[in-house]
Amino acid sequence: MTSAALHLSAPTVVERRILTFARHLTALVEHRIAARAERREIALDLLHQRQTHRHDSRAVEHLLAQMGVPGS
Repeated sequence: MTSAALHLSAPTVVERRILTFARHLTALVEHRIAARAERREIALDLLHQRQTHRHDSRAVEHLLAQMGVPGS
């Protein structure tokens, strides 16, 4: 092979820049996906906590008594 043939097989400056841009864009998208997944997991944990939280019946009776409503 001649040196001209080897030169043609290497990526051009524009192609290298496009490849670099593509790597940066891929890293950005992967970061956004990971952040979104983390936020979703936190939201699901909060939802689970709210759904499993039991109300204190004494607190409810206390509030009803303060309002003048007879308790159970």
